[in-house]
Amino acid sequence: MAAKSKGKSPSCFGYPLSIFFIIINEFCERFSYYGMRAVLVLYFKYFLQWNDNLSTAIYHTFVALCYLTPILGALIADSWLGKFKTIVSLSIVYTIGQAIMSVSSINDLTDHNSDGSPDNIPVHIALSMIGLILIALGTGGIKPCVSAFGGDQFEEDQDKQRSRFFSIFYLSINAGSLLSTIITPILRAQECGIRSKQRCYPLAFGVPAALMAISLVVFIIGSGMYKKVKPQGNIMIQVSKCIGFAIKNRFRHRSKEFPKREHWLDWASEKYDKRLIAQTKMVLKVLFLYIPLPMFWALFDQQGSRWTLQATTMDGNFGAIQIQPDQMQTVNPILIIIMVPVVDAVVYPLIKKCKINFTPLKKITVGMFLASLAFVAAALVQVQIDKTLPVFPAAGQSQIKVINLGTDNVTVKFEPQLPQVNVMPKDWTGYMTFESSQLQSLSITSGNKSKTENIKLEEGKRHTLGVKNYANDIVFKLLLDNVTSKPEEGNNLIRFINNLPDPVNVTMGETSFGNLLSFSDSSYELFPGGRKDEITVIRNSTNFSVPSKALGFGSAYTIVIDECSVNTCSVKYSEDIPPNTVHMAWQIPQYFILTCAEVVFSVTGLEFSYSQAPSNMKAVLQAGWLLTVAVGNIIVLIVAGASKLSEQWAEYVLFAALLLAVCIIFAVMAHFYTYVDPNEVEAQLDEEEKKQDKKDPDICEKQAEADSQM
Repeated sequence: MAAKSKGKSPSCFGYPLSIFFIIINEFCERFSYYGMRAVLVLYFKYFLQWNDNLSTAIYHTFVALCYLTPILGALIADSWLGKFKTIVSLSIVYTIGQAIMSVSSINDLTDHNSDGSPDNIPVHIALSMIGLILIALGTGGIKPCVSAFGGDQFEEDQDKQRSRFFSIFYLSINAGSLLSTIITPILRAQECGIRSKQRCYPLAFGVPAALMAISLVVFIIGSGMYKKVKPQGNIMIQVSKCIGFAIKNRFRHRSKEFPKREHWLDWASEKYDKRLIAQTKMVLKVLFLYIPLPMFWALFDQQGSRWTLQATTMDGNFGAIQIQPDQMQTVNPILIIIMVPVVDAVVYPLIKKCKINFTPLKKITVGMFLASLAFVAAALVQVQIDKTLPVFPAAGQSQIKVINLGTDNVTVKFEPQLPQVNVMPKDWTGYMTFESSQLQSLSITSGNKSKTENIKLEEGKRHTLGVKNYANDIVFKLLLDNVTSKPEEGNNLIRFINNLPDPVNVTMGETSFGNLLSFSDSSYELFPGGRKDEITVIRNSTNFSVPSKALGFGSAYTIVIDECSVNTCSVKYSEDIPPNTVHMAWQIPQYFILTCAEVVFSVTGLEFSYSQAPSNMKAVLQAGWLLTVAVGNIIVLIVAGASKLSEQWAEYVLFAALLLAVCIIFAVMAHFYTYVDPNEVEAQLDEEEKKQDKKDPDICEKQAEADSQM
């Protein structure tokens, strides 16, 4: 039951009522951000039609911007608007950005010819970029304000409640992240549209936009209950000015005639007090250790880009559940919720019992090593995936497969003086690769009949040769397989060949393949992966039905209709592109290792930073920590752009090697680091200030006596 005490904001169970609005606000905001981010790289690739590298680059540019803008948000809040007004104003910007992202993903916005693809991609790109910039300003700007604003709601004697609030606050962050990364990929996988049905990105972005609007409304509703602290100036500005003055003053006095000082920051003593200089020294000592840390984030944030793209080439069938590629990101928050208490309650106590001095800096070093190991695991998975990928013809090459639609063996000789193949009845070969200029003719033999024909295959393309022997002749048909890459997003490509003597009308699921004449083929049609659809064949006004087999994910099949009788048809499946066979579950080890790395790196890093900095400098270290995340995402852009590696597994190994090298450098830096107790340093400063205060009156008295004697 809520009660209101004199001079205090309304409370509930000993907590300020206002914090419940803040926690709900944070849950909705994190749902909005992580939900949008979960599907972002797939939106770039499949909707905006960017390649993997460009999709990855823009994704990491956006994440970097999200971690650069908190500095701007902190400056606005502490120096101008205050936390409340900053949160409200930037949340409005945030909500508008999410709404623009949802609008940008509406296919029908420019799909005037109703072919299922946007006709004016630049319009969608422009809207997307505007939306992402506004989101980065919003989410980054409010990031340093919300938790601090929640802490402001407590009285000085409510330390226990404040500590518990922060635990609940971070739980709401993980809950929002977990739920959104489960839900938004499901929304994306739906089909929606006015003129044509496509992946439902508008819904996947629209729900996070709605949650952000709810977040803003909930926060404003609690306005009358909040304790609003007026802006008191930003410590980061003071620290920056102190550093700037010290550098400038040192440069002015660079001549040898001026005596050296113990520390270069001591050159600021002419303008700034001893306490600020001492505190800045402690902060810079920690920030120096931050220099190698961005490399960890360069690997960690690839969960949402490279690892998600890796999952699109894998099998997401978990029995009764079909996992979307972007849903694999949920493994991280799930494992975080499990691993944090396990590591704190079990692992660290066991290490302590073994009398191992597992200092914070050693934990951070282990975290970096584990992240490097996670990318080695990702590289091993990628090698297995690459083994299953089809090989398409290069420039100057062509590929051909032979399907024997008849009842006799068929021998096909590729002339001149190229290999020959023998094909059993109702069977087929795999794709064979030839130099297009060398293959000039085909010699086909079946039974006691033979036929030779000149052919010219289109370079860089796949072809299918359908052969059938009749009583007095051999007929064949050369089909162009207009497929140049493996189907993406786990979809399947299906086409039909009518091997019946009569024309038929073919439908699979809700997709019509039209009327097929005898010995003719349909074009390929796209189907969602993991489904079984009913195949309906209409022959001479009679319906025949047969359920399709499980086609897997990422496959292409040519389905041959052989016979139809007693309400069913006999069909054969010629595999043009094999389905994804490496299961998504193989990504779990790399996620597990990376989550363990995050637990010992991220949690320990913040704890170490706070323990080594003065109480009034926490904001500076928070800004520095967020800056390492931003720089880490920029590193991804630089390394991925400069490496020019054609194989994805090699890029994973490169990142693992870079982090391992940085890990060794950090271990050396950590070895020479001396831990300090900021409280002791500040106590010494207090003592010195007291002594100085005592000296000052004595100096004044002596000066007064001297003046009276004159």
